[in-house]
Amino acid sequence: METIDFREETELNILIVDDEMNIRKTLSLWLKSHGHQTRQAGSASAAREENGANKFDLLFLDLRLGAENGLELIPALLADSPWLKIVVMTAYSSIDTAVQAMKLGAFDYIAKPFTPEQIDLVIQKAEQVLALENRISVLREDLKGLHPEAVFASKNPKMQRLIEMARQVAASEAAVLLRGESGTGKTVLARAIHGWSSRADFPFGTVSCPTLTPELLSSELFGHVRGSFTGAVRDNPGRIAACDRGTLFLDEIGDLPLAIQPQLLRFIQDHEYERVGDPVTRRADVRLVAATNRNLEEAVKEGRFREDLFYRLNVFELEIPPLRERVEDIEPLANDMLLFFANANRKVLSGFSAEALEAMRAYPWPGNLRELRNAVERGAILAPSGVVGLPHLPGALQGRAAENHFSGRRTLAEMEEAYIRHVLATTESLQEAAAILGVNQATLWRKRKSYGI
Repeated sequence: METIDFREETELNILIVDDEMNIRKTLSLWLKSHGHQTRQAGSASAAREENGANKFDLLFLDLRLGAENGLELIPALLADSPWLKIVVMTAYSSIDTAVQAMKLGAFDYIAKPFTPEQIDLVIQKAEQVLALENRISVLREDLKGLHPEAVFASKNPKMQRLIEMARQVAASEAAVLLRGESGTGKTVLARAIHGWSSRADFPFGTVSCPTLTPELLSSELFGHVRGSFTGAVRDNPGRIAACDRGTLFLDEIGDLPLAIQPQLLRFIQDHEYERVGDPVTRRADVRLVAATNRNLEEAVKEGRFREDLFYRLNVFELEIPPLRERVEDIEPLANDMLLFFANANRKVLSGFSAEALEAMRAYPWPGNLRELRNAVERGAILAPSGVVGLPHLPGALQGRAAENHFSGRRTLAEMEEAYIRHVLATTESLQEAAAILGVNQATLWRKRKSYGI
């Protein structure tokens, strides 16, 4: 079985909380010599302040902090940083104390005096758990955003150049602005950029700017503390904290309220922010990818979007062409989607009829990939087995196919077949179709058989 080396080039951010300066310094020097970043605190209040201002992976906590009890500090630290791994250390070791610390949420327990080998074992354990948690976070995001069109490939030269540029910019830390019509796959490309980057093993998050009020959007981005506004019944770390070391995708950034734009600009420039209702300044290492289907230059001229924020977001611009300009991609995309939806509906479907493919190529797809996805899903549901035909596709495609059939010079038999197909595709029953055509159902049945409908 393949094993995973979780310790490869892992650098942890560690806080040491102990009222004895010599222990703090000695432990800090050892940890730094092994490639970790450390900060120190000599009291409970200093520990809370440090934890509020920075994001730590691991915290060594002495249970005796002068007159204070370190156990009482554990819930407060975890409420502020749920991901934190707290290792309790004390000279007063006992099973009862260890059990109590674990019940309060401690990650591990170590007794003084400890050896470098013991510390190394604790570090290894923490690295393994943190790596697994990050991987689970990525997989959860992948499942939430699972789409059949998630494989980013194209036969279109313009799209191929775009994908190559996206791969190149993914290797950098530059902010990326994705442009394109609604439904062209901006979210899918954002996920691909994250997956191609050095941040791929860390979280990917999405915030849809138009879907929330300014107050809720600020809370979603930066977080809030309990009681900061009506309905804030518990602390929320925010998407920025959740995506630390990873990527945050801001969808439809053109709809970002003016009131929030200065906060986002400051975070881009300094990597600093405050939660709603909390004066503590925090830091996070997050790469931003934004997307819009709006004309941001026009929004800047009209005063609806800050010019300085626009230039900060638009370090590297990628514009995704609409589906109607990628006709050669329609069939392979549709086939990939059909396989996905056939499996989801427990059917065996081998593809599309020639007539259905012709209609899909001729259709302008104003909804782009999103509309294609919906059309294929409908076809997969309605087609009993074999191939998806034109009657299984939405009426808009059938209408366009009928228009194409009736244009140009055609024989009477071809016109009759096209019209029968059109009527059958746009009616709910054979009886209704026969009534529109002015024939009885037996005649219509024979016509269908002769035309292979």
